[in-house]
Amino acid sequence: MTSRYGITIPFEGVTLAEHQTWFHELADLGYSDVWSAEVDGTDGFTPLALAAAWEPRLQLGVAVTPVYTRGPALLAMSIASMAEAAPGRFIMGLGASSQPVVERWNGIAYEEPFTRTRDVLRFVKRALDGEKIDEEFASFTIRGFKLARPVAHRPPILLGALRPGMLRLAGSEADGAILNWLGANNVAQCRAEVGNDKLIAARLFVIPTEDATSARFIGRRMISSYLTVKAYAEFQRWLGRGDVLQPMWDAWAAGDRKLANELIPDEVVDELIIHGSYEQCRNHVQRYIDAGVQIPTLALIPFGLDLNEAVRGLAPHQ
Repeated sequence: MTSRYGITIPFEGVTLAEHQTWFHELADLGYSDVWSAEVDGTDGFTPLALAAAWEPRLQLGVAVTPVYTRGPALLAMSIASMAEAAPGRFIMGLGASSQPVVERWNGIAYEEPFTRTRDVLRFVKRALDGEKIDEEFASFTIRGFKLARPVAHRPPILLGALRPGMLRLAGSEADGAILNWLGANNVAQCRAEVGNDKLIAARLFVIPTEDATSARFIGRRMISSYLTVKAYAEFQRWLGRGDVLQPMWDAWAAGDRKLANELIPDEVVDELIIHGSYEQCRNHVQRYIDAGVQIPTLALIPFGLDLNEAVRGLAPHQ
């Protein structure tokens, strides 16, 4: 299918200590990448550190680490540590995250996300290159920090990006963008802002079942949970889904979550959530690849599935 084909870790219901055999299996099946996340489960770096030590065939990435929840210096140290543990195999993903994650769960003010992301990106690039930094950035001040173990080669840094401003920042100052909650038909619109010479990764939500009714039921719950958050809602408006999703937003704002789910059209679910037989799912992933996603990363949604069967059924090179 492609030279890069990833999957999200850690797997639901599998402890980190049990992932060693899974990493070997993934590499054997042709998965090139494992990508972690940092929301409300594991942190972004620990699963990748284990993968780095246990399976040298896998490329590693995090999508994404919030720019608020670690201090800039600690974030630079974490990136440098992963780059040293997996030289040439690690991609860093930075992002603003969202107000619920940053403010409600971590007690940190979610202020000026674009500025904070830009400043952290600029700081970590310079820090990873070994520069001593003593400077007032717009969103924080650093006094005399220098990495004691700068990396031999700075790893690629991608930005989790929604909407033109962050996508353009990803293209102008980072090495590319990480996308999610978009259809294959939206990739070109995002690529136009990032630039043709930059890397694009995307997390793709997958429910591998031929029970379309159940898949859409789960998909609607996911969509209403995520796309009612302001940043995601604005992204969907920019992508052109404002009219079809406005009834959902109105019902959600009125407190009627059941109605909000019912008002999400099938075609929206089918664009944003990959579901169907394994072959149909792989073909849907291929549409993202054909549209310009260089690192598709599957995010398996638990649905009474047999994990081993699903990982095998969705693997590339079938």
